[in-house]
Amino acid sequence: MKNLTAQWVRKAEADLAAADQLFRLKPPLTDPACFHCQQAAEKYLKAMLCEQGLPVPKIHLLTDLLNRLLPVDATLAALRPRVVRLSRFAVDYRYPGIHVSSRQATTALKSATQVREEIRQRLGLRTR
Repeated sequence: MKNLTAQWVRKAEADLAAADQLFRLKPPLTDPACFHCQQAAEKYLKAMLCEQGLPVPKIHLLTDLLNRLLPVDATLAALRPRVVRLSRFAVDYRYPGIHVSSRQATTALKSATQVREEIRQRLGLRTR
């Protein structure tokens, strides 16, 4: 694995750990937990781009990042529902007026974990 890919993976793992810890608080901090879920998925997709030798754009649109990977691994299309679900947590829920429910946060954490497992598998890393 490329050194820069490993750095992206470490950042993604840190975001997923932060999301998990924020969700476990009493009461859970669901808004920031979901933001970190989105960030973990973003960084895992960027790790895969990096490993494939593709440009890593400074964007946050998960579907755009996924679309850049599909020509080299069409099976990643199975992640589309998860990245669509996570994309909304990049910005909207960070502003007043809307909040993430515990149910949404649980789903976001599962989605981010599924993105993690798929990308780690392709990078030859343990998933658990």
